[in-house]
Amino acid sequence: MGKDKTEILSGIHPVFEALKANRRKFYKISAKKNLQRSNMKRSSLDEIFKYADNINCKVEYVESTVLDKLTNDAKHQGIAAEVSLFPAQTGNDFFAKFKKSDKPPFILILENLEDPHNFGALIRTALCAGVDYIMIPKDRSVGVVPSVSRSSAGAMEHAEIFLITNTASTIRKLKENGAWVAGLDASGDTSLFEADFSGFFALVVGGEHKGIRPLVKKECDFLISIPIKGEVNSLNASVAGGVALYEAVRKRNLQS
Repeated sequence: MGKDKTEILSGIHPVFEALKANRRKFYKISAKKNLQRSNMKRSSLDEIFKYADNINCKVEYVESTVLDKLTNDAKHQGIAAEVSLFPAQTGNDFFAKFKKSDKPPFILILENLEDPHNFGALIRTALCAGVDYIMIPKDRSVGVVPSVSRSSAGAMEHAEIFLITNTASTIRKLKENGAWVAGLDASGDTSLFEADFSGFFALVVGGEHKGIRPLVKKECDFLISIPIKGEVNSLNASVAGGVALYEAVRKRNLQS
């Protein structure tokens, strides 16, 4: 059998978190020559090299220009790793897990996000907020790629992410299994501060330009809006999602 498909993770946090998560195969780590004498966080570098040694992963020291080429000039911080692809799962995988779950899950569904920075920020916020699962469209959306891991400061490496083929049909199936589904939308008639986030709950956050598509809105049980004052009438997708997720956390904690 040949080697799995691979990609390049770059940056201290993505490489470190991927090693800790232990969900990818590591084939090689490339580090800038004299990296140990830089003023980066020495403890994180020591941990990376220790993990690499534990899994018998080769570490090679190269010139910075080699890393620039390897990472397509990404902000590599002097370190990169050749790894297997991120282990994204499918919608069917989710429902198989759900049937074995002993608690009502909290799900984040992202609708056609295009910016890896927004996706990475939402992944990190979702994990901090206790979201159990993240669902994204298989197509027409930024994927689980190295730039997203870098934007999430490595948080993506710990997330359970499911690629779904049809958001509307997935929402219908979630509701058939007892979920309440809310869409975050500026035109929503339910204020964020009045919404019920209890139990088996899924929050849908739309893309940067068009928000939630009409067919997906139609499947939501209700639409939530964030009260906004002043001259600016909208929030960045990752900021809006973060605000909504932490209001959900607050209410779910009060109701538990």
